[in-house]
Amino acid sequence: MTSLNVVNLVGRAGGDPEVRYFESGSVLCELTLAVNRMKRDDKPDWFNLKIWGKTAEIAANYVKKGSLIGIQGSLTIETWSDRNTGANRSKPVIRVERLDLLGSKRDNEAYANQNTYNDAEF
Repeated sequence: MTSLNVVNLVGRAGGDPEVRYFESGSVLCELTLAVNRMKRDDKPDWFNLKIWGKTAEIAANYVKKGSLIGIQGSLTIETWSDRNTGANRSKPVIRVERLDLLGSKRDNEAYANQNTYNDAEF
């Protein structure tokens, strides 16, 4: 039996990307993604995304808060020790391998000016 870890999501960027450049030349872009549920009354699901390399640079240059994007990646669970309590902590993160910029620039800018993610149409 083969293992499979593939995540496909379409949603809106929850904020502007945070980009870090490393001395090694690597680029890391982190952002959140809000994905609406089928019912308009339900709150969106939020996902933490990490994007590396050339795709990270594209995200940094073209994705803004409210941008409609599609991603494909794999789910990982990051673990660490809390600095204050020493307790073990974890969070799910999607490592993005493919990024699709969806929607027009005007649509994305108009959406970024709204305060809610509940009325996006996918």
